Amino acid sequence: MKVNKEELLKRCVQLIDDKLENIQQAINGYQQDLNSETKSSAGDKHETGRAMLQLEMEKLGQQYQTVLSQKNMLRKIEISPKTKAQIGSLVLANGFYYFLASSIGQVKYEEKTFMVISINSPIGQLLIGKQKDDCFVFNGKQLKIDEVF
Repeated sequence: MKVNKEELLKRCVQLIDDKLENIQQAINGYQQDLNSETKSSAGDKHETGRAMLQLEMEKLGQQYQTVLSQKNMLRKIEISPKTKAQIGSLVLANGFYYFLASSIGQVKYEEKTFMVISINSPIGQLLIGKQKDDCFVFNGKQLKIDEVF
């Protein structure tokens, strides 16, 4: 089975772009709420509301930076064919596809499910340096690498 890693990588970037857009929309919504918040006779209640909005915006700003760093990491990935698992590798093990890229999670592409994982994740650490026919144990299960793309 041939998988187009370039297209899979583009799909991952698109998912990251969608996340960035959603976070930005949420930030803009909070900013609008913050700007439209009017001083009322409830004084303290007003200040508490503003503080909560600002906290939410800070959290979203941190999320935005995290997702942006994921996108920057994806941009650096070299998708050339590999014989040993490394960043940019697609590994097929026991019928499951693992794309060593960034911690995105499950990605549906070409009617298949790929686990897009970081090399720093527990399973990513186990896969690094492995090649076809190597075995490893993850969550108490013996897995065998069928292919490294």
